[in-house]
Amino acid sequence: MPGSRKASEAADLRETARRVLEIEAKAIADLAARLDGAFERAAELLLGCQGRVVVTGMGKSGIVAQKIAATLSSTGTPSFFMHPAEALHGDLGMLVRGDVVIAVSNSGETEEIVRLLELIRRLGATIVGMSGDPGSTLARFADVHLHVGVDREACPLDLVPTASTTAALALGDALAVAVYARRGFSAQDFARVHPGGRLGRRLLQVGQIMHSGEGVPRVRGGASMAEAVAEMSAKRLGMTCVVDGRGRLMGVLTDGDLRRRVLRVERPLEGTVDDGMSATPVTIGPSALAAEALRAMEDRRITSLPVVDEAGVLQGVIQIHDLWRTELF
Repeated sequence: MPGSRKASEAADLRETARRVLEIEAKAIADLAARLDGAFERAAELLLGCQGRVVVTGMGKSGIVAQKIAATLSSTGTPSFFMHPAEALHGDLGMLVRGDVVIAVSNSGETEEIVRLLELIRRLGATIVGMSGDPGSTLARFADVHLHVGVDREACPLDLVPTASTTAALALGDALAVAVYARRGFSAQDFARVHPGGRLGRRLLQVGQIMHSGEGVPRVRGGASMAEAVAEMSAKRLGMTCVVDGRGRLMGVLTDGDLRRRVLRVERPLEGTVDDGMSATPVTIGPSALAAEALRAMEDRRITSLPVVDEAGVLQGVIQIHDLWRTELF
């Protein structure tokens, strides 16, 4: 029956996919169990690198090397990919003394990589080898060797680089994350090197999108309630900040504060802003992530946050609508 044949073929596809995933998952699990002092030495070399980290590999290993270089660069370790064949024809000039080269080759005998090893050493660079054979030329020549061997590839012929490339890629990720964790790379650091796209928008800092300068509603302490209402109306943020003579935040008066004052005071616009403001407002710093500002507003059910520096001086105001307009969330 055609229908039963299609169902059988679909089941075969799912079974093949499941087997591939299981083999590759086992390859990564085996790596985790095999971690030793070589990994620590490789991480220390990257942390102490006085130049750049250069990652090289040929073919599928080259694609893995490009990803490792990209991950290192995006997490605070300046890195780039060097094509081994191009390096033999002039691109070796990219290297300088003090660089660390991560060479990726599953066999450890890739011709272009092996030909580079002595040349790299002469230039004064350190070599971290990443291969599946601890007895390979790459392993013997490297200052530190990371063993990424697998029991078998995930393809039925045990030929196509699948589990081996997954293992190398995973260990490269582990190396990059371990290095940036030791270095103390923060969310703010991450934001500085990811300014574009949706990720970049999620990592915007408060100071980049807050209202500042003349756009900030503010009155001096002791100003009349009428002055405060006029400022709120002019700036249209539903609130005004109250500052002292040095620009330090004293409090905040919001639309909600005004409504509550109307209900309990016979002449709500009489008196000064000090009588109606909240003297302990929630604030945030300009270097905080926009995501932190949103979380603070949602947790406290407020729509605006004064932005102050370490001395308490008012820098701006961030409003929840500003965050929505950036399409961060």
